[in-house]
Amino acid sequence: MSCVNAETLDFEAALKELETLVQQLERGELSLEQSLERFERGVQLTRRCQQALQQAEQRVLVLTQPDPQAPLAPFNPNATPE
Repeated sequence: MSCVNAETLDFEAALKELETLVQQLERGELSLEQSLERFERGVQLTRRCQQALQQAEQRVLVLTQPDPQAPLAPFNPNATPE
């Protein structure tokens, strides 16, 4: 298991480690304690990935505003362009 703080990982590294942890848990060869450690690390990595995705979404919202002073709104894939 990695000793790197999940908060310092970029999205791709966190996702790759998370995939590895899932594979280890799915094999079912770990002890209960090892499984709990992997699960805890997985929760940390999941939170980091969610945080990175939220930050990316916020950046996209800011960049796509026609008026920089306009309030931000959630992305709507069904909205028609103005």
